[in-house]
Amino acid sequence: MVIYCFHIYLSLDIILAIVSGLARWLLGLQLEPQFNEPYLSTSLQDFWGRRWNLIVTRILRPTIYRPVLSLSANILGRKWAPIPAVMATFVVSGLMHELIFYYLGRVKPTWEITWFFLLHGVCLNVEIYAKKVINGRFKLPRIIGTILTIGFVMITGLWLFFPQLLRCNSDVRAIAEYEAVGAFFKDVTRAVNSTFSR
Repeated sequence: MVIYCFHIYLSLDIILAIVSGLARWLLGLQLEPQFNEPYLSTSLQDFWGRRWNLIVTRILRPTIYRPVLSLSANILGRKWAPIPAVMATFVVSGLMHELIFYYLGRVKPTWEITWFFLLHGVCLNVEIYAKKVINGRFKLPRIIGTILTIGFVMITGLWLFFPQLLRCNSDVRAIAEYEAVGAFFKDVTRAVNSTFSR
């Protein structure tokens, strides 16, 4: 399962790099990066806000986080307004992932993925609260923060996220699609070779 975690990350990173390269080559567009070395994250705030799935972060921040933050600031005050804003963002992200996984595998949701995001939202809020209380008087060494953050993400991912991904047979479907793409290129190469050999 740990190797599967790395496989998912590397697959996403490689596929998105290829798409970015094609967009630059074909259209002259520079796409924003999807990841920013998430394995160097020193906290959940750093992981979710600045390093993992940056495109989704840039979508959720203005559409969910900021409106809820603004509304919460009027009710709770500016100091505590981020707490419901963070939770709302993670709830929406969890529900969207449930929908994506449903469409991937047509498997009835078990809500494990939503629980994954809710757990991370709660833990991120605890982290934000602790940082406000400590107010810079103590800071974990960078290596310890990285080990704790990546360890937490991997353990909770193995527990709640990946089982649902495997349940919908996404790995089997991905391999079948790779085989179909390979067969397509094999057929095209064969057709091109037969045309030129005449």
